[in-house]
Amino acid sequence: MGMTITEKIFAHHIGREVKASEIIRCDVDMTIGNDITTPISIKAFRESGAKKLARPDNFAIVLDHFIPTKDIASANQAKISREFAYEHNLKHLFDEKRMGIEHRVLPEHGLIIPGDVIIGADSHTCTHGALGAFATGMGSTDIAFSMITGTSWFKIPQSIKVIFSGKRGDFVYGKDLILELIRRIGVDGALYKSLEFSGEVIDELPMDDRMSLCNMAIEAGAKNGIIAYDDITKEFLDEVAKEHPLRSKPIIHYSDEDATYSQIIEIDVDKLEPMIAYPFLPSNSKPISQAIKDDIEIDQVFIGSCTNGTISDLRTAAAILKGNKVAKKVRMIVTPATQKIYKQAQKEGLIDIFIDAGAVVSNPTCGACLGGYMGILGDNERCVSTTNRNFRGRMGARSSEVYLANSAVAAASAIMGKIANPRDL
Repeated sequence: MGMTITEKIFAHHIGREVKASEIIRCDVDMTIGNDITTPISIKAFRESGAKKLARPDNFAIVLDHFIPTKDIASANQAKISREFAYEHNLKHLFDEKRMGIEHRVLPEHGLIIPGDVIIGADSHTCTHGALGAFATGMGSTDIAFSMITGTSWFKIPQSIKVIFSGKRGDFVYGKDLILELIRRIGVDGALYKSLEFSGEVIDELPMDDRMSLCNMAIEAGAKNGIIAYDDITKEFLDEVAKEHPLRSKPIIHYSDEDATYSQIIEIDVDKLEPMIAYPFLPSNSKPISQAIKDDIEIDQVFIGSCTNGTISDLRTAAAILKGNKVAKKVRMIVTPATQKIYKQAQKEGLIDIFIDAGAVVSNPTCGACLGGYMGILGDNERCVSTTNRNFRGRMGARSSEVYLANSAVAAASAIMGKIANPRDL
């Protein structure tokens, strides 16, 4: 019986064939915690009586949600994580010195490898599936178990194959592909399933967009999103290796032709428009043409996050903003996902374009995305955001509204003061 990519990754780790719905225990190649979740894991680790990390070089702490710290509570949270990292001489501590949002900074540093099993105490850990790894979010106590044992328990997910065919139109990106999929299947349409993305559209999709696509697999309820290793993956890893040695050698898997899928979904993107997820669910997506008809005025635009804070996103936004101004009644916040991206944007003159247009550029942080800081919405305010969630109160006041979109739509909307189509500028 043939196996999917996800099944093959687990089979390789335990040394035998596996099947969907089977429960296994296997080694974890990279365990990830952040400044919100890690203190809980550390508490459980210490309460267990453990003294040493099972695989210290395979454990990373990324302080990204409230760094630099915004108040005493966040400072004390970060302090717990830092002191633990110093105590265990942790090699992979990312704080102000190597700042970046966890799902983007770890691939930059060669810590995410094809064929890996990766867990993180953050639901968007599934981002890393873009590199042909199995990556999923877990709870903080699950992370503690991995810290103690170097392993975790998994239920092998059934797989849904998603085939994107056709050719992407102007200003249609990975964000739009996943919003269209979630629109079709709903926020629980892939519950505890593996979303395996393929097709001619994926074959030419840049790595930044692949990460955005896999990032939001969780918004369909999926256990993981994954894309098979190809030339684009190799090119990305080759660039990473110029600055940072890869943590290990890639182990490449492909789905067998006779692999079993619970569902096969085919999406023709020829006529796909940029998509807008209306409040209060990512599944509440509509084409940009409908949003234009609805004439939705906005108060804030946010470009950033683990989903769309990449250099390609910043280039796209800057190209639209160059020579233009942010609308009088609109605030615009730009947050590069990592310091490397920030530096590259600065080198290319993108930061100047944003500031000249009237935007503010912040340090890499998850703060605005989860309504923590650096862009909180007030009562009844509306925001076009390149983030991944638009639940009620996600970015601030419960009466506020978040409209999810790609970076081009966000930039165009900032100029027009309402949701706008970049094709019309």
